[in-house]
Amino acid sequence: MFPKPVPQLTPNTYAYETQPMVKPTGFREYDARWLFEKEINLMGVQALGLGIGTLLHDMGVSPEIVTGHDYRAYSASIKHALTTGLMAAGCKVHDIGLALSPMAYFAQFALDVPAVAMVTASHNDNGWTGVKIGAQRPVTFGPDEMSALKEIVLAGKFRYADGGAYRFVADFPARYMADLTDRPKIARKLKVVAACGNGTAGAFAPQVLAKLGCEVIPLDTELDYNFPRYNPNPEDLKMLHAIADKVRETGADIGLGFDGDGDRCGVVDETGEEIFADKIGVMLARDLSKLHLGATFVVDVKSTGLFSTDPVLIERGAKADYWKTGHSYIKRRVTDLKALAGFEKSGHFFFNAPVGRGYDDGLVTAIQIIEMLDRNPQKSMSALYADLPKTWGSPTMSPHCADEIKYDVVERVLARFKAMQDKAELIIGQKIRDLVTVNGVRVTVEDGTWGLVRASSNKPELVVVVESPVSEARMREMFAAVDKVLRENPEVGAYNQTL
Repeated sequence: MFPKPVPQLTPNTYAYETQPMVKPTGFREYDARWLFEKEINLMGVQALGLGIGTLLHDMGVSPEIVTGHDYRAYSASIKHALTTGLMAAGCKVHDIGLALSPMAYFAQFALDVPAVAMVTASHNDNGWTGVKIGAQRPVTFGPDEMSALKEIVLAGKFRYADGGAYRFVADFPARYMADLTDRPKIARKLKVVAACGNGTAGAFAPQVLAKLGCEVIPLDTELDYNFPRYNPNPEDLKMLHAIADKVRETGADIGLGFDGDGDRCGVVDETGEEIFADKIGVMLARDLSKLHLGATFVVDVKSTGLFSTDPVLIERGAKADYWKTGHSYIKRRVTDLKALAGFEKSGHFFFNAPVGRGYDDGLVTAIQIIEMLDRNPQKSMSALYADLPKTWGSPTMSPHCADEIKYDVVERVLARFKAMQDKAELIIGQKIRDLVTVNGVRVTVEDGTWGLVRASSNKPELVVVVESPVSEARMREMFAAVDKVLRENPEVGAYNQTL
């Protein structure tokens, strides 16, 4: 019998090599992430594989699963340890090799396999690892499934079964890219910067964009798991600034940035202006709503209020559904509502039929942006952006807060704002018009200015976003008001970036 995991072990010891270590906080709301060697060891990853296989049996899902890994120094080793555990639970493993997360999701459909376990730390810094898991395509695990998996793994309640097998699927990336590019080439001549931060997307994104008919200018597309210039994260200003510099240097029409596992896409226009993903979502919603009148769009609570107030979307009967932040939440909501698309401020975009298959894919997002430009041949990216009603929004700011306490802190902040609303206390000189509490707390005052506080689902951080349709000054006032409430909690640390 495989040993029951323990939460902590000292590296370079006998115990570390003979016992599985799995820190409980690695089981997040919608995926799993740990610092490799500090919070999980290879035997711990084997235990995770056994747990996933056990849960598939418990869910009544056929024990077949796709797996792949991102480009990090240790990801292949982690995937093989995971595969060992999956096979011990009786699973037939279809290994697609080095892959993007959306490539693994696509494999569920292309190979007709019900489950997926993609080894990736996504945009997290080096040292992190994780697994994105699903068993009901196109959705991935949410809190209920992750809680069940956590209980199985930490308690060592494994179910062993015969019949485990391994199959390597040769040349699968070519199949994935062929599916993406099986469409007419664009008519417009577009020069596109493709930035990948030396992450996994560098092996695929430039080829796909070139096959669409774009002139591609590669930026940091050579695979290098040291990430020598910046972390591959299109929400990170350092990456966006690098893209902007390249766009201005080359006179490109647009810059596209992809994260470490290729399920997100960031955008810089032809002037070098960095456009936040939620505004890109509004632009895409406008473009798609011309083709699909009355469409529903799911939007995460970090995103701009324009999805519900933009006159163009209102005129076309588009409906906005604000929902919980997190790729698993939005993906499931898009599926449940049969929405045309879902947008997250982090850059996870989900396109349902007839545009996509419902999962998040940075390359599908890039294709939709390129085709939007192709359908608007007289307009630049900056012109399409300028057509939107003006709002002033912050980047996503993330003050440190330990995993063990962050949800308690958010509950305190929510209770504080609720008490202010009940007592008709003013924020930035105005009454609270609305509190959205589906995911943390989003407080909106009378003029539409709003601020959000929620717990990060994959890091020991809180998430803070503010926006105003009135002025930059009003947006900064809201940030100061939100930060003041946060600072009533001593557990809240420094921001990764601020205004």
